[in-house]
Amino acid sequence: MMGIKDWLEAPAAGVSAPRRPRLNMVRGAVTRLTTPLLPDDYLHLANPLWSARELRGRIVAVKKETETSATIVIQPGWGFDFGYLPGQYIGIGLHVGGRWHWRSYSLTSPPDWKDKQISIAVKAMPEGFLSSHLVEGVHEGTIVRLAAPKGNFALPDPPPEKMLFVTAGSGITPIIGMLRSLDRRGELADVVHVHSAPTADEVMFGDELAALDAKYPNFVSHIQLTRSDGKFDLATLDSDYPDWRTRQTWACGPVAMLDDIERVWKAEHVADNLHTERFEIARAGAVGEGGTVTFAASDRTAAVDGATTLLDAGERLGVKMPFGCRMGICQTCVVPLISGHVRDLRSGKEHSQGERIQTCISAAAGDCTLEL
Repeated sequence: MMGIKDWLEAPAAGVSAPRRPRLNMVRGAVTRLTTPLLPDDYLHLANPLWSARELRGRIVAVKKETETSATIVIQPGWGFDFGYLPGQYIGIGLHVGGRWHWRSYSLTSPPDWKDKQISIAVKAMPEGFLSSHLVEGVHEGTIVRLAAPKGNFALPDPPPEKMLFVTAGSGITPIIGMLRSLDRRGELADVVHVHSAPTADEVMFGDELAALDAKYPNFVSHIQLTRSDGKFDLATLDSDYPDWRTRQTWACGPVAMLDDIERVWKAEHVADNLHTERFEIARAGAVGEGGTVTFAASDRTAAVDGATTLLDAGERLGVKMPFGCRMGICQTCVVPLISGHVRDLRSGKEHSQGERIQTCISAAAGDCTLEL
């Protein structure tokens, strides 16, 4: 027979266990004692951030970085793990227009239990509904859903002795989290950061980068203004930073930039020193014809074109879709394909009935049915 300690510590249905076992013990006990009602049925009346079945947060500040970008400061609720690694990302769920919209954004705040707040930085994109809403339309006090921090594009502890960061546009967001973490720990030693933006007004965190450059003798902030000076030429690394081959490198930005970096690092036989983060899918030339996607468990269907990912299609219908990186890396979104055919947007490879597919990088290649 299960003892009282085992009963308390056993995972509770629908409760995601944080890394603090004592807190999980209490949450699990409360969940069982209130069944068939969940603690949320009572807790949200006292505080909307108190939840036993999901991570939540409250937006406490929206700070403009540039005309098209902003930092979103969030106070996480019960169960959030502040022990994430600098450079990791979180999922943000926002209720807009009657349904929840989910996207992943890099954490720009250094890990710290004391502040009890986190931040992300978002650049509004013409095709990005949620990014535009976060930058221009979200209000302080808005309650959001959170997915736990994750991602392999992260700063190790202890950090390498020599580092090179290469970023462009919003690709700076995971790197600023790394720089802030190093600064907080007083470990920002031998670091070179090359960042590209169209104009000076469009450099996210420009003043902060300049301050770090002035504060640390061995930190170099190289800002490349592409509209006036052209894109950064990787061939100049030998003259500007001749020891770049010996540096651990983190790169984040547009697909073309990352493709060029990967090609150069591979040609110089230093690919093992390179870590990349992609915010866009590198799509193959061939695009599927689309079709009708059926989500069996949710009993919902949608007609989609061959460029729309199955993840996006499901979220537009309000289907609770598993997701992580949204780039085909983390495997969080893998689900069974019950019937039909889908196409991998990166490779063009077609998958058929019975296979497990990644919804974030797959599109319909005819009618298809997913288990969700």
